[in-house]
Amino acid sequence: MSDLTTHPLPALRPGIDWEKITRLVTGALMLAAALVIIVLPLYALLSQSFENRDGEFVGLANFVSYASDPILRQSVINSLWVATLTVALVVPLGFLFSYALTRSCMPLKALFKGIALLPILAPSLLPAIALIYIFGNQGYLKWLMFGHSIYGPVGIIMAQVFHCLPFVVLIMTTALATADARLYEAAETLNTSRWRIFWTITFPGVRYGLINASFVVFTTAIVDFGIAKVIGGKFNMLAVDVYRQIIGQANFQMGAVIGVILLFPAVLTFVVERVTYKHQTSQLSSRAVMLEPRPSRLFDRLMLAVAALVSIPILGIIGTAVFASLVTLWPYNLSLSFDNFDFGAFDPGGWLSYWNSVEMAAWTALFGTLMAFCGAYLTEKHRKGSRVLLGYHVVAMVPLAVPGIVLGLGYVFFFNLPNNPLNVIYGTMAIMVMCTIGHYYTVPHLMALTALKQIDNEFEAASQALGVSFWTTLRRVTIPISIPAIIDIATFFFVNAMTTVAGVIFIYASTTKVASIAVVALNDTGDDGAACAMALMILYTSAGVKLLQVLVTKVLLRSQQQWRSSLREA
Repeated sequence: MSDLTTHPLPALRPGIDWEKITRLVTGALMLAAALVIIVLPLYALLSQSFENRDGEFVGLANFVSYASDPILRQSVINSLWVATLTVALVVPLGFLFSYALTRSCMPLKALFKGIALLPILAPSLLPAIALIYIFGNQGYLKWLMFGHSIYGPVGIIMAQVFHCLPFVVLIMTTALATADARLYEAAETLNTSRWRIFWTITFPGVRYGLINASFVVFTTAIVDFGIAKVIGGKFNMLAVDVYRQIIGQANFQMGAVIGVILLFPAVLTFVVERVTYKHQTSQLSSRAVMLEPRPSRLFDRLMLAVAALVSIPILGIIGTAVFASLVTLWPYNLSLSFDNFDFGAFDPGGWLSYWNSVEMAAWTALFGTLMAFCGAYLTEKHRKGSRVLLGYHVVAMVPLAVPGIVLGLGYVFFFNLPNNPLNVIYGTMAIMVMCTIGHYYTVPHLMALTALKQIDNEFEAASQALGVSFWTTLRRVTIPISIPAIIDIATFFFVNAMTTVAGVIFIYASTTKVASIAVVALNDTGDDGAACAMALMILYTSAGVKLLQVLVTKVLLRSQQQWRSSLREA
């Protein structure tokens, strides 16, 4: 004791907080990556719109020049009224379909919902090409056009309805599924008519969903490139004007101006979604009773008829594409063969474009999922007090308001600069993967945040108290719990990478041309049968991946059920 009192132990010096440094460095790297794949290309696009061909700043001169061109000005008008009419058609249609799925007891609900979501798995070019086979000059139902041409606004709107319907169904089925049965029971007790119940209870409960669906469809119809390119004819649209200015006329400044203009509807949609989200109130309280539809023979039959009437055109368009891909020579030789799948007879690259798509989708799913989940983990679990992670979260939300064709154009301006050290990846598969990740980044980021919010923060607190690194906690606890969400994110990236057109139309090279671009090229050369075949290969692959997702999720959940149950009990 005397030795201890006469020679006390030296005070312990606080050590270096390697845990905090690791999180800070990782967060900084995530922010830097997000800036490179999202923000800097957009900044390059904005800069280009204010410069002349010599790189000198000219202010708003390019925008004034655009406004003074009557042809380009007409494109804005065309895009606005086509998008408005598309909203007026597809939103009520999608609402009725969703109402049938959620508020009736009709049979085959899962089948009808699967049919409605099929367009998501195909590039937007597919309905445009199929509609040409149906209503075009050689179409088997051209008499229904009464002498009018499918090329132009009629064809664009029809294809957009097909393309946008899944978005409305996804939004509206979610909105309609959350309803308190007590409100409906009270209304029925008061002998309120069905029509009055709809306008006083149902409609107020889903109005924010309708607003969001309307703006999503509006933006999609304006910025979509594939449909207008294939079936638009001489009808000018903004998204096609960008392509013509860049590819056809090499007028990069005017292309940048149109790209900036295309940002406005997307930004407006983002703002509306944020505002409606803040004003939307919860439809289900802790005492709420989930609404379960009750059988009604007449109503169920009516809803079944609605679902069938919506599904028949979808199946008709996809069926036409399948048939056209197997026909030897439409409409002169209708014998069936697989000649259209011999892509080498139409394109020197043959099947290379398809395998490039699979490769790009695989890399996008791998790196996109890794980046989105790790970034969301740091944002959700360690963002408090970190400006770096807060900045990352803000940047991750930007792609939600940026059309793919605009981001792709920004990649041209940013990565093609000679003094940019990243110029070496221009024309490679890497830049296409980066652009695709950037284009679709927001939704996986939000998916990961949603999954991580369901995991109690006590896991991280306990690990920190025991001196366990956050990477170990992530690997041994968080990831196993979040397996279903991770698979969903990877599938989302893969499917969208397979179907994307506008995001990569400006940055592909001859060796990295993907299947969706090959569909555009085959359509340009008049090989519509081969174009249908290539588009269907995208659809088949996307559908296969979705089925694989369902199977893998079930197997993993079953194998981990015991572990997850013991974790919940603990």
